[in-house]
Amino acid sequence: MGEQWVIQGREITPETVAWIRGLLEAHPEWHRTRLSRELCSRWDWRTASGELKDMACRTLLLKLERRGLLVLPARQRVSPNGYRNQSRREVPHDRGPVACSLQELRPLTIDVIDREDAEQLALFRCLLGRYHYLGLRNTVGESLKYCVRDACGRVLACLLFGSAAWSCQVRDTFLGWEAAVRQRNLSLLTNNTRLLILPWVRVPHLASHVLSQVARRIQGDWVARYGHGVYLLETFVDRERFRGVCYRAANWLHVGVTTGRSRNDRHKQLQVPPKDVFVYPLAKDFRRRLTQARPTRAAHE
Repeated sequence: MGEQWVIQGREITPETVAWIRGLLEAHPEWHRTRLSRELCSRWDWRTASGELKDMACRTLLLKLERRGLLVLPARQRVSPNGYRNQSRREVPHDRGPVACSLQELRPLTIDVIDREDAEQLALFRCLLGRYHYLGLRNTVGESLKYCVRDACGRVLACLLFGSAAWSCQVRDTFLGWEAAVRQRNLSLLTNNTRLLILPWVRVPHLASHVLSQVARRIQGDWVARYGHGVYLLETFVDRERFRGVCYRAANWLHVGVTTGRSRNDRHKQLQVPPKDVFVYPLAKDFRRRLTQARPTRAAHE
């Protein structure tokens, strides 16, 4: 059969590439979006909620082009991702000091931000972009955004959960994952990529309390949004900046330290500072759920 690749979790063969080239030759009028949607439809490549995995497919096509395996149609417009990552609409927000006990702020309200709620999305982007040391980049794939408010409606914190790291040796060892199992079940994990307690909020134990509350509800939120559950949370803590105190206090498990590679560095080329790896199981039988076989689809029909 020749060389095979696994890209975006799909098995791609030379026959697959030749088939995509044939589609491009037969339809020279197709733009990139039209091609990716056609492939998703023919592959029946969908999320658990039935939506076409259009962005994942476009990423797959870009990776094939970078490897010299095909030539995509010219872009119709400049990719907006770079602009989105740098731009941030300033949204008015209360910066008044909050320094009290956790009890004085209760009851807290923790809301999932609706994808159609433009104002709340703008506020979320503004807060993370301005006050988190890593800023905010676009998430690819399934994700949830949370906003935490006190009893008076003041925003206290923001959390972002997105795609799990493609590979992490200490996590995979902890789960008993081999490469094929990881590729099959990676969507059953989510990564807490951002946790922001706003800088004017000084409330002991707030971060660990919020983490605990979100851990209790994220399973249901994920099912409601995407039609399937997640069974493990993960996060990476920069050991040069933090000690992971709030994760430890919220009963997350420290499973080791990264080897100094980026969380999505599949080709072992990017050097980054080592990070502490924490995980939080969401089910007693999480290992069984994360190692069991799941239905797979053929690379192409």
